[in-house]
Amino acid sequence: MNINENNNIRIKLKGYNKKLLEISCKNIIEAAKRTDAAWIGPIPLPTKKRIYCVLRSPHVDKDSREHFELRIHKRIIDIQKPSSQTIDAFMKLNLPAGIDIEVKL
Repeated sequence: MNINENNNIRIKLKGYNKKLLEISCKNIIEAAKRTDAAWIGPIPLPTKKRIYCVLRSPHVDKDSREHFELRIHKRIIDIQKPSSQTIDAFMKLNLPAGIDIEVKL
């Protein structure tokens, strides 16, 4: 794999658990440090909140409702001037389950 020096790698991370997301960001940055690549981030993006309203009882009390909330946290990390060693280090990373990773070259 031949990579130009002008290319950047953009890594988008999404997850429901904020602590797991921060651990994943630290692992990615440590891998970039080991291969002497420059990075920007992690840049926090706005958290999306999805609120679901559910009836507590399906028959009797239509006014009694319960609300559930789902938060989606996002981070972006840009890797500048990556080498082939950097990409190999990213492929070998062991990130926790529950974190969605999107990589763009």
